[in-house]
Amino acid sequence: MTWNIPNILSVLRLFAAPMVAVMFLYFERPAADWFALGLFIVASVTDWFDGYLARAWGQETKMGAMIDPIADKAMVVIALMVIVGYSSMSPWLVLPATVILFREVFVSGLREFLGDVAGTLKVTNLAKWKTATQMIAITCLFAQGVFEHYMGAGTAGEVLSGWAGLVLLWVAGGLTAVTGMDYFLKARRYLKD
Repeated sequence: MTWNIPNILSVLRLFAAPMVAVMFLYFERPAADWFALGLFIVASVTDWFDGYLARAWGQETKMGAMIDPIADKAMVVIALMVIVGYSSMSPWLVLPATVILFREVFVSGLREFLGDVAGTLKVTNLAKWKTATQMIAITCLFAQGVFEHYMGAGTAGEVLSGWAGLVLLWVAGGLTAVTGMDYFLKARRYLKD
């Protein structure tokens, strides 16, 4: 196992993922919203930095290739779980969150099943846009909680961040479905008995 800066950032992001939920267990709102928002933003930024640094410094490793997508999925899945849980199960959030969760589990299972030939499912540019859109949407939705508690429900900041987060989550859900189908079509020839 190679411990370089990009891999350390990925591992820290992986351990930060459950901390987003822990914030709501040990802190009252709005402090939990602030901590979760800050932690999620820092972790999301490290997602870009670890990949950039690994390529720029020639430090791409098998460990990094494994941990990076796991950390991304953990961040998104746990954050969506928290957001949906605190939204009183709004169907407007549940449907795109369900699509995202299903795709992430499906593609992970597909990669595991394919094993050595999983290289056929390399990350596409559209999948990178999908991840970025998910992270921006989730950031907006966490910010909605901050605005709601500090400015009040129905204020411009709360409404704007809520609508922006919701629209971006639906866009992310669409991108998630498209990339999931793309991976399935690429893997289909390996799924025949």
